[in-house]
Amino acid sequence: MREEVWQDENGKVVKYNLAYINFSIFSADNGRVLGYDNSHDRHHRHFMGAVQSIKFKGYSTLASRFHDEVRELWKKEDEKNG
Repeated sequence: MREEVWQDENGKVVKYNLAYINFSIFSADNGRVLGYDNSHDRHHRHFMGAVQSIKFKGYSTLASRFHDEVRELWKKEDEKNG
């Protein structure tokens, strides 16, 4: 899991890149299974190579959503691997 967060001098998040990387699940997109970032002047979600725009309700909310989704993916991986 990778988290990169840039803040301005007031502590406001101005740039972020959250990614769950696992080449054994998904080898394209540099192994990024799930990710969120605001590059290219828009907030968007990556999942298994597909990209979709998202509504940004604040970094804390987004980071929580990302961590919840990663935990769910890990749970599914554990169930699959027995």
